[in-house]
Order: sequence, then C-alpha cells, then structure tokens
Amino acid sequence: MAAPSELFCWKDGLGLPSVNTDCLIVLAYARFAGAPLKIHKICNPWRSPTGSLPALRTKDEGSCSQPSQIIIQLRKQKYNADFDLSAKEGADMLAFISLLEERLLPALIYALWIDPKNYVEVTRRWHGENMSFPLNFFQPGRMQNRQLERLRLIRGNSSLEAGEEAEKELYHDALECLNLLSQRLGSNKFFFGDSPSSLDAYVFGHLAPLIKIRLPNCQLQQNLKNLDNLNTFCCNILSLYFPSESKEGVNRPMSSTQQGSDFDNEPYKRRKQLLSVLVAVAAMLSYALFTGIVAIEHVQEGEPIGPASLRGPSHEEEED
Repeated sequence: MAAPSELFCWKDGLGLPSVNTDCLIVLAYARFAGAPLKIHKICNPWRSPTGSLPALRTKDEGSCSQPSQIIIQLRKQKYNADFDLSAKEGADMLAFISLLEERLLPALIYALWIDPKNYVEVTRRWHGENMSFPLNFFQPGRMQNRQLERLRLIRGNSSLEAGEEAEKELYHDALECLNLLSQRLGSNKFFFGDSPSSLDAYVFGHLAPLIKIRLPNCQLQQNLKNLDNLNTFCCNILSLYFPSESKEGVNRPMSSTQQGSDFDNEPYKRRKQLLSVLVAVAAMLSYALFTGIVAIEHVQEGEPIGPASLRGPSHEEEED
C-alpha cells in the first residue's frame, strides 16, 4: 500500500483547525474529498518541504504549495470534491473564488496583519507564543511585511498603508462580497446542494477566521454577524468535518486577554522565559569569546590572580 501524501500546515488554534486561511482551504477540501493525508501541523514554515505553508508532499509528484496547486494534485490522486458539478456550476465556482480573492481576501489580510491593534494584540501575540525561540522574535514581523506586500499586489497600490481610508475601502468591498455569497448560499447547506465543493472550502477558509477570532478592532466582523446563513455554514463545516477543533476555544476570549492557552500557564511561561534568557546569555558569551572581547587566561600555580594594577607592583615592576 502506497504511503499517504503529507500535508504541512499551520497548527490549530483560536478555535480553528488552522490559523491560516490557505491552510483552512486545503484542510477543508481534503476532508470534503476524503483524501487520506498525513497532516503535520507546525509553526515553522522552514520545516515544510517548500519553505512555506501549506505544502503538500507526494511520493511521485514531489512537493507543491498554494491551495490551487494542492487541490489539483489531490484531484490527480482521484480525490475530487467537484466531480458532480455541472459545467455551469464549475464556471460559477471559479467566478466566486475569483471574487473572494479580489474582494474578501484583502480585507481579511488587513484585519489580521495590517490593522495595528489587531496585529499587536492577536496575530503577533499568537505567533510569538507558538513559535520557538528565537523565531518568535523576528518571524511575525517578516510575515507581516510579506502580507502587506501581498495586499499591495492584490489591490494594485504599492503605497497602501494602514489607515482609516484604506480600511473603509477594503471593508466596503468585502461587505459587498459577503452579501453576494449570502444571496448565493440562500438556505442551502452548501453552495451547490447537499455536497461540499471547492467553493465551500474557499469560502470556509476566508470566513472562519472572521467568525472565530475575536479581533478588538474589526467592523467587518460585526457586519458578518448579521448574515446568519454564512455563520451557520461555517459552524456546520466545523462541527461536521473538524469536530475536535471546533470545540477548542469555545467561550474563550481571543484577544490579548485570552485565557486557557497552554502558553498562559505560569509554570510553562516561567520555563520558557528562563530558557530564553539562558540561550541569550550563551549566545552573547560565545560571541564575546569568538571576537576576543573576552579572553580566558591560564594561571599557573602560585601566580597572583588579577590585573597587575590591583596586585601591587612585582619585583620587575617596582620603581626605583
């Protein structure tokens, strides 16, 4: 029996199977299609075969990233959640996925990574607590810069920055997208009937973070709460396909005051702080020794210890 393909994705947290939209898309599609993947949930993208997350590693086809590439690869392995769609439904699916990536994704990136309050109190805090030392000091900032560049590329604005004007424009476009999705879903369980498709995976991946992560500053979340069918849609997918993950984080605040995380337990926190200090001291000492700032002298038996200026003059140093 052939070994199953391996999927590398960001670890679960904040009540979600993964904290990353692209990873949520791939995880949902794999569950919908019944793909028997060996899943590695990690917090260090460098540990994936592509250096990014999500990533799929197969025995015959090598490794690939990006949700669209991973879904294509799974289809080649006969795990196709879109098998029963008609040609028209397939065209509608592609149109709505394009709409998500052009209208909703920029607002999601802004809410999680660009808005200063949300980034500091939620996004950076979660990644900093879950990444190992010393990655947790610099990797969240690098990820924020990449997300800003991604947002600028999608919007075609190389000077886009956090601000009231940008936020208003992004959230306006996202709300229009949410309303169109709500109208298309209607009272259906999934977007194309009783079985989930790629579109359901993409919509879930974009909406679940907005529904589950309690951001301190996000008007778009308040607007989404008024669209009951989209909220029900995401909750149904969590309970049906991710029952264990959906229970995590229930009734737990998800801002800077969240409680119950393993990283908030005082014994663990103290151990982590002590380990960080020891590693930092060892690194500084090694650097000092290597550069010659600090030198180790071998003292022979009977030789006075300490600088000559503190020992007093020796016979050779005595003045007449």
